[in-house]
Amino acid sequence: MKKRILVLICTAFFINVSPAQIPNFSFENWTSMGTYNNLDQWGTLNNTTAAASVFTAEKGSPGYAGSFYLKLTTKKVNNIPVNGIAVSGKFDSINKKPVSGFAYNNRPQYLIGRWQFMTYGSSPGGVTASLTRWNSGGNKRDTIAIANSTLSGMVHAWTPFTIPFVYYSGDNPDSCIIFLRASGSAPTANDFIWVDSLAFKGPAAGIENNAKVQNEFSVFPNPADDIIVVVLNEITEQPAYIKISDVNGKLMLTKDIGRLNGPAKLTIDVSGLAPGSYLLNVLVGDRKRTQKILKQ
Repeated sequence: MKKRILVLICTAFFINVSPAQIPNFSFENWTSMGTYNNLDQWGTLNNTTAAASVFTAEKGSPGYAGSFYLKLTTKKVNNIPVNGIAVSGKFDSINKKPVSGFAYNNRPQYLIGRWQFMTYGSSPGGVTASLTRWNSGGNKRDTIAIANSTLSGMVHAWTPFTIPFVYYSGDNPDSCIIFLRASGSAPTANDFIWVDSLAFKGPAAGIENNAKVQNEFSVFPNPADDIIVVVLNEITEQPAYIKISDVNGKLMLTKDIGRLNGPAKLTIDVSGLAPGSYLLNVLVGDRKRTQKILKQ
């Protein structure tokens, strides 16, 4: 009887947490390039910076689970900080943007894993997972969901993280890109993030039935330069507003977004704000949700 119960418990665990769906999720597999190692099935800047003998993606040991983990560190090349970046798939090293990811057609509720990190400047890095689907009729790729977290403070011991996916569509995705970065858009030397044991956890409910997902919103990029994008999953007959205030509560910007009958992606010009920290509030009826944003 005890053996049967153990098998059932393990089966339930692997149904809800699916690390095998993320290529090289535990960062155990690396290829030797002679003087350095490249992470298998992930794109980094190592080949670009190898001529300067600088490597922003390195094999750390021991891992939280297993032998290795991924160390991403922002380092200077010719006195210019180069972000520590890793992308699950192909990466454009010139524009420093993800190009393509890996095949994936489920709807997870969370991206989970373990991390340690430290930000020395004012532009923290983060973790982003994007689920997309090719729209043959529109000849474009549609965003199905995004899980995004900006690093805050410092973590110097292996700590679990759980990042919720915010869904914009009831469709299943056909691919996923995971984007890990030690710094934000203004890298500072020595910023770092260490990552291990990535996994999906779920499954998520449909957006029409998932009140938690409906009531969440996300903001990116954060830190921001001149433009921010606010993504809302909200269905309401009440007027909705976005208000940005400084940390002392002084109102700096208001945007009337009307009545929402489904997910919305809103672009807001923040070029008139001075660099610093602000509070972005989403107000729907008598409910208010707040997220801290950083203007660079």
